[in-house]
Amino acid sequence: MTLPTLDHRVTGYSARQAYCMAKAADLAYKDPRTIESTAREWGFEEVRHHHTTFTPPFALTDTQAYTMASPTMIVTAFRGTEPVQTRDWLSDTTTPPWPGPSGVGLMHYGFAEALVAVFPEVRAAITELRDQDQTIWFTGHSLGGALAMLAAARLHFEEPSLTANGVYTYGQPRTCDRVLADAYDKALGGRTFRVVNNNDIVAQVPPEPVFHHVREIRYIDSSGKVQESQPLADNLLDRGKGLTADAFAPGSDGLRDHLMKAYLTALEKNVD
Repeated sequence: MTLPTLDHRVTGYSARQAYCMAKAADLAYKDPRTIESTAREWGFEEVRHHHTTFTPPFALTDTQAYTMASPTMIVTAFRGTEPVQTRDWLSDTTTPPWPGPSGVGLMHYGFAEALVAVFPEVRAAITELRDQDQTIWFTGHSLGGALAMLAAARLHFEEPSLTANGVYTYGQPRTCDRVLADAYDKALGGRTFRVVNNNDIVAQVPPEPVFHHVREIRYIDSSGKVQESQPLADNLLDRGKGLTADAFAPGSDGLRDHLMKAYLTALEKNVD
């Protein structure tokens, strides 16, 4: 399957949509010319690029994303970052959290700052391109998944008319406190799907109980099959695999499972 067919009206989880949105998330890692040409192949004639650099007190130094639009669908995909470069901002619990959208709960400071840097551009692009009441979607891998979820939260709580129709994230770290996670689940449950590949280390940080995940999960088990939950026994077994080595080391199971390529391979097999 080389050409994704995104379904702009799908509701609930779809194996095909999960794979197609993963392809869109992977595209965020490419250069602008590749993004534009690929988007056109997929039927999205309009593309806007979002790139902001800044100097926060974390390892992250910029935020990148793109928004593509067709007559029926708008997709914003956020770029992730290399796992070996994320140790500081994934583990930080000393910086006070950032207030959530419209004062709802709290967000991880680093993720919030990364989103604030580019969110005005994203919102402006969606507003500009949504000229035919297109559906709105967000996606991203790793850091990009965190930003996709938080961008959807901001739009819903600050501009309900732009509530996302779907959010698919891959290898997303924990982003917020329990208050915001619960409010998000109530507002966007059934529209958001947090895909986690087996022992993906990034999906296990920052640590609880300060930070939480949104509820909806699709768990890729060790055989590559997508499950609707993450069984406790599997979770304990997967965590045990990384105990003998640095989870961010190039050869570790936790890092291999985090790679975008691993997500694409597994999700493509689940389409059929």
